[in-house]
Amino acid sequence: MSASSKHSEDGINFHTRKWVKPEDLNANGTLFGGSLLRWIDEEAAIYAIIQLGNYRVVTKLISEINFEASALQGDLIEMGLTATNFGRTSLTMRAVVRNMITRKRILTIERIVFVSVDENGVPTPHGYTDITYDRDRMPREHPGTDTIRLP
Repeated sequence: MSASSKHSEDGINFHTRKWVKPEDLNANGTLFGGSLLRWIDEEAAIYAIIQLGNYRVVTKLISEINFEASALQGDLIEMGLTATNFGRTSLTMRAVVRNMITRKRILTIERIVFVSVDENGVPTPHGYTDITYDRDRMPREHPGTDTIRLP
């Protein structure tokens, strides 16, 4: 994974890159959709943590997934997310995955919803209404211990 800030015609910033390896392939020799969805869900969780300022976020909904093209072993792909709506306890975002070299779209997801929760898993208001491009909302406490103060 590597970070970047390449803005696209979709209004998406592409932040994560992946190299398609043999263990990511399906029986047809192309990128397994389940691997790609796992990567997107992980990236979306990290994005939600940064946007909502809370390590405790959960996936609430992933809308229709539109596979537009495939990827092969050795391809470099990039994943991008952008916040489209802030609810009282939630964040909705859009995802696009494309081939890094050809720029051809591999996948789009119009809505991925994450919810900010407390230590008991109860939805909790986050208080944000707009996207941050900094790390100003990074949580300062680790949820596993509640004692480690992060810089």
